[in-house]
Amino acid sequence: MSDQTVRGTYKWRWVILGVMLAAEIMDLLDSTIVNVAGPDLESSLGASALGLQWVIGGYALTLGAGLILGGRLGDRFGRRLMFLVGLAGFTVASLLCAIAPTIEVLIIVRLVQGLAGAMLLPQGLGLLRENFSGKELAKVFGVFGPVLGLGGILGPLIGGGLIEADLFGLGWRAVFLVNVPIGVASLIIAWRILPHRTGDKTLGVDVVGAAIIVAASALLVLPLNFGQEEGWPLWTWLSIAAGLLGFVLFAWQQRAASARGRTPLVVPGIFSRPAYTLGLAGIALFFSALIGTQLILTLFLQIGQGFTAGEAGLGNLPVALGTAVGGAISGAFLAEKLGRAVLQIGALVQILGAALLWVELGASGTFSIWQIVPGIAIAGVGSGLVIAALFSIILAAVRDDEIGSASGVLTAVQSLASSIGVAVFGSTFFSAITSGSPADAFRTTLLIQACFLVVFLALTFLFPKKGREDEFADTSDATSDTNAPV
Repeated sequence: MSDQTVRGTYKWRWVILGVMLAAEIMDLLDSTIVNVAGPDLESSLGASALGLQWVIGGYALTLGAGLILGGRLGDRFGRRLMFLVGLAGFTVASLLCAIAPTIEVLIIVRLVQGLAGAMLLPQGLGLLRENFSGKELAKVFGVFGPVLGLGGILGPLIGGGLIEADLFGLGWRAVFLVNVPIGVASLIIAWRILPHRTGDKTLGVDVVGAAIIVAASALLVLPLNFGQEEGWPLWTWLSIAAGLLGFVLFAWQQRAASARGRTPLVVPGIFSRPAYTLGLAGIALFFSALIGTQLILTLFLQIGQGFTAGEAGLGNLPVALGTAVGGAISGAFLAEKLGRAVLQIGALVQILGAALLWVELGASGTFSIWQIVPGIAIAGVGSGLVIAALFSIILAAVRDDEIGSASGVLTAVQSLASSIGVAVFGSTFFSAITSGSPADAFRTTLLIQACFLVVFLALTFLFPKKGREDEFADTSDATSDTNAPV
C-alpha cells in the first residue's frame, strides 16, 4: 500500500472522504442531537436543568479543550493511528452513553466522548490534505464544509425522530446507540483503506500547554454552568477571571516554548496578528449565540409548549432549511464577491430574524409553530451566510505556514463557545421561566443573542476584507512540513 500513498494518487482517496464524512458527522451530530432529549432524560434519569446543560455543554467543553492536543498527537503518532483510536473511543463512549444508568454517569461518559471526538476531528482534515491536492482538494472542501455544517444543524431533527419512534422502547438511548453501527462500519473501512504513514517521533508533546488550555477551559465553563444555581457567589467570578487569564497564559507559554527551541502546540505567531485574534473573539460570540439559541428554541417548544421530541425536532426544520439556503448563497458567490461584507449582511439578517421572533413570541392567543417560522427561518438564513465564509475570511489574516495551527485554534474556540452558549443561554432561560412565561424567557435570551451579534458585527469591520484565495488549492508547502504545529 505504501507505493500508492503519494498524496493525490492514492486509489482509495474518495473512499477516505466518505469515511471522514461519516465519522465526523457522527461526531458533530452528537453536539446537538441530545437537545431534544431533555424531558425524556428528566423522566428517565431525573435530570435537572443543570444536569441537562452538562450533558449538552460538557461534550463541547472537552471536545474544544482537547482539539489542539489531538492535532499534535496526530503529528506525533500518525493521523491514521489517532483517527482509529479516536473513532474507536467515540464509538465505545456512545455505547456507554446509551446504557448509562444515572445522569451522573451519562455526564461523565459524555465528557469522555468529547475527548474521543477531540482525537478524531483534527485527523480528518489532515488525512484529506494528505491524500488530495490542487483542484481535487478544493472540491473536497467544497463538499466537506457544508455537509459538516448541516450535520450539526440537523442534530435536533434526527434526535427528535429517534426519540419519537421509541425504537424497541429505547427512548433517548437510541440517540446514542445509533452511533454504534456507524462507528463500527467506519472503523472497519478506515482500518482497511487508510494509508500507513508514520508520525514524526522527533516531535514533542507540549504537556504544559495542553494542561493550561484544559484548565482554562474548565475554569471558564464551570461557573457559567453552576453560577445561576448557586446565586453567583464570589468564586464563580474569580473562576471566570482565572479562565480568561489562562488563555492569555497559554499564548505567552506557547511563545516561550518556541523561543526555547521546543515544539509548541500551535504556531505562536498567530496570536500576534490582530485580525486573527479579533476573529477568535468574533467566532466565540457568533457560535455562543447560535448554539445557545438553538437549544432555547428546543427547550421552549418542549417545556413551554408541550411538544414531543419529534415535534420539537421538526420545529428546528425552518432553521436548518434557512441555514442551508444562506450557506448555499454565500458559498456559491456572495462570499467571493463581497468578502467580509457577507458576514455583516448575515449578522444583520440574524438580528432581523431575532427581532421578528421577539415580536412573534409576544403575540397573544393559542401558540402555533407557524407563528414563529418566519423569524427562525430568517435567522437561519443569516447564520448560513456567516458560517459559509467565516473561517476563510479570518484565516486570511495568517500566513500559509500558519494555517494548520490557526484553523485548529478556530475549531477549538468554536467548540468551547458552543459550551459557553449552552451554559449562558440555558441558565438565563431556566432562571427567567421561574418568574414569567416560557415565551418571556425565550424573549430574554433573544436580547442576549442580539447583544452578542451586535458586538460580532462591530468586530467584522476589523477582519480581513477578503477570504483566502483558493484556500485549499495548494497546500503542499503547509502540509509537507511535519514539524509545523497543528
